[in-house]
Amino acid sequence: MMNQMQKACLEACNACAVSCLQCVAACLKESDVKAMASCIALDLECAEICRLCVSSMARDGACMKQICELCATACDMCAAECAKHAHAHCKECADACKRCAEACRVMG
Repeated sequence: MMNQMQKACLEACNACAVSCLQCVAACLKESDVKAMASCIALDLECAEICRLCVSSMARDGACMKQICELCATACDMCAAECAKHAHAHCKECADACKRCAEACRVMG
């Protein structure tokens, strides 16, 4: 059974993954998609790592703490990239990434 800390982290990871994928979709609609290439790449990587983190937590996986650490790092990188852009979707993604990184660090 999951404790409150794990549930909070799982929810933050799910929210972050969704926010990252929404950011990707919005970035692809920007007029200068090439300028958003790094943002898109980090969004996709972060979303995948968040999903891996959720899966590991759901199973109480043996590598859960290490995956949470990796997830926090990926979220930090994604948040930093999204913060470089003025788009609302990037700001929302950066905020979700920061919340997720914080929740993942609590798990470590």
